[in-house]
Amino acid sequence: MDMPGTNKSGIIDKLRQDILRMEGYRAPLAGTSQVMGLGPVEHAFPNRVFPLGTVHEMVCGSTEQAAASGGFVAGLLSVLMQQGGACLWIGLSGNVFPVSLKTFGVEPERIIFVHLMQNKDALWVMEEALKCNGLSAVVAELKEIDFKQSRRLQLAVEQSRVTGFILRNEIKKMSNTACAARWKVSSMPSEPVDGLPGIGFPRWQVELLRVRNGQPGNWVMEWAEGRFTTITRDVFVEETKMTG
Repeated sequence: MDMPGTNKSGIIDKLRQDILRMEGYRAPLAGTSQVMGLGPVEHAFPNRVFPLGTVHEMVCGSTEQAAASGGFVAGLLSVLMQQGGACLWIGLSGNVFPVSLKTFGVEPERIIFVHLMQNKDALWVMEEALKCNGLSAVVAELKEIDFKQSRRLQLAVEQSRVTGFILRNEIKKMSNTACAARWKVSSMPSEPVDGLPGIGFPRWQVELLRVRNGQPGNWVMEWAEGRFTTITRDVFVEETKMTG
């Protein structure tokens, strides 16, 4: 005979898993590799899987952070667009250099670039684009967004399963949002390749500031040979000693 409360506990657990699946946290199939190739970063999310079909918020406190966030997102796009499809990139600053996306394995001709002047217009275009299931992803620069507006974006992706990325460039007015995760990506000095002088592979300090039902954390990550690599703390400390 089941103990009292066992059925109730099972029902609650099933409801929790159903909610996570609707929010994009679908557990990977047994024996398959991690979806986005982010290694230990993905362990911070429920079911240890990067949430797709939802909206991610990238906090950008400066032009440098916006560029770092754009590079990190481009690496994610290279995975999301492997099976075809296009991406819509909505900009307010005009700082995106399309050819540079090739560094991260993204062909710029598969990106539709839209340059707008007003934040409200960028919000409207992003919401409408997120409803189009023919897109692999939507990226948008936004100066401001409130909880109600972010909720509208989340409702849009619940049917289309398109993944959205917000590059939030006005952090002085930071507010709560309905986004699945809030990130902060900062550029870091690259390391020489094989001891040769010059610029090495792109490297970032990646902070997961907030994640629903997950565990925030921070990592040092690098884009090398067409994929993300997590730099372990021991390796990072040793490199710092050698270059310090």
